[in-house]
Amino acid sequence: MDKNELFRNIPKVDVLLERESMRALIDRYGRGLVTETVREQTGRLRETIREAEDAAAAAQAIDGLEQAVADALADLCAPKVRKVINATGTVLHTNLGRAPISRAQAAHLADIVTGYSNLEYDLENGRRGERYAHFEKLLCRLTGAEAAMVVNNNAAAVLLVLSTIASGGEVLTSRGELVEIGGKFRVPDVCQQSGATLREVGTTNKTHFSDYEEAITDQTKAILKVHTSNYRIVGFTESVEASELTELAHGRGIPVIEDLGSGVLVDLEKYGLSHEPTVQESIRAGIDVVCFSGDKLLGGPQAGIILGRKELIARMKRHPLTRALRVDKFTVTALELVLLEYLRPERIAETVPVLRMISEKSGAARARAEELAAMLRASCRRADISVGPCQSQVGGGSLPLERLESAAVIIDPWEMSADALEHAMLRLAVPIVPRVAEDKVLLDVRTIDREEFELTARMLGEVLG
Repeated sequence: MDKNELFRNIPKVDVLLERESMRALIDRYGRGLVTETVREQTGRLRETIREAEDAAAAAQAIDGLEQAVADALADLCAPKVRKVINATGTVLHTNLGRAPISRAQAAHLADIVTGYSNLEYDLENGRRGERYAHFEKLLCRLTGAEAAMVVNNNAAAVLLVLSTIASGGEVLTSRGELVEIGGKFRVPDVCQQSGATLREVGTTNKTHFSDYEEAITDQTKAILKVHTSNYRIVGFTESVEASELTELAHGRGIPVIEDLGSGVLVDLEKYGLSHEPTVQESIRAGIDVVCFSGDKLLGGPQAGIILGRKELIARMKRHPLTRALRVDKFTVTALELVLLEYLRPERIAETVPVLRMISEKSGAARARAEELAAMLRASCRRADISVGPCQSQVGGGSLPLERLESAAVIIDPWEMSADALEHAMLRLAVPIVPRVAEDKVLLDVRTIDREEFELTARMLGEVLG
């Protein structure tokens, strides 16, 4: 094999750029990017030839250079964040973006963010305004809090709250509430980052009122109560109610902070779920500052929502960290739209997608699964399609013990394994993320919108048709 001859057969960059296929790419992507990509691909081609043991394969690689350039440009310029169909049954799937907003909210959001908006402009008085003004009154009305603000996520909220209130002093926290969430975010770590010293009280399973009482010193700046939203300690346990903590702390002139994690504004018991502490309950208990996520049980965008006493919130708004942690126009707009839905609580299970999915009864899920299965039987000729019961979960570190009775479309492919089918589904134009069990693929309809049924059937038909 004459590798020198193969190297000579690689077209020069300027010659290649004059070819008709390259001119079309230049019109689409611009000369600079195409030229850079051509150089990258010819460099890779030279490396391929150096390592080649088969002249025919090397020659084939040279013949495919133009297509390699086109493929590389298409991959480079294609958005990497894409719509997927969530068929896992996990409502708040952290890896899939957690809470989706409704199409009506998305349409309004698109109208706002594709132009200019009054993000920080007071239209009534014709001067600079505050971005919190768009939702602060809403949050206060819905929760009973005196004031509110929002940062980019709940970890940031905890950091800002502790940095403002407790830096340079001690924060008392129960050992049973030293939570770790995804990404190794831990309460002790964020407390240390805030400049406060964490002082643990009680034990893992039992913390008494007297544990807090005896731990308070002149260095105590706050008591931090953390809702264990992503796990439960059961059995021989005891904890101190928020109302008891506030009575103790306020008698000593100390504020109480509560990190609710997955904050919820409605009573989930009416949907057949176990009770989850609401934000309103914390405010009524006298908690001075409450923080929680916007993209979990609230059903909105990623955000860290902070509510509480006006004087403390005002201090946080002035804190230097606030500028670094502030939310942008996308979050402000999406959050306001979701909060507006809570003004009509009788419709909330219909208008907020997360609550709609969580509240769906098993019978309704079964009916929708039968509907999707019928569509799949028509398009997927190389698989057995059936419907069976399954269990969904809330996810996102919320309600960890809850399992939602649901229904799934079960796909048993004839000519490939379930793992191979899953692999193919993840590479569709709109990827479908399923569950796999007992060498079958399951599509839990709880997290599939009916408007996605036709697309799901058509794309799976490309694989199993």
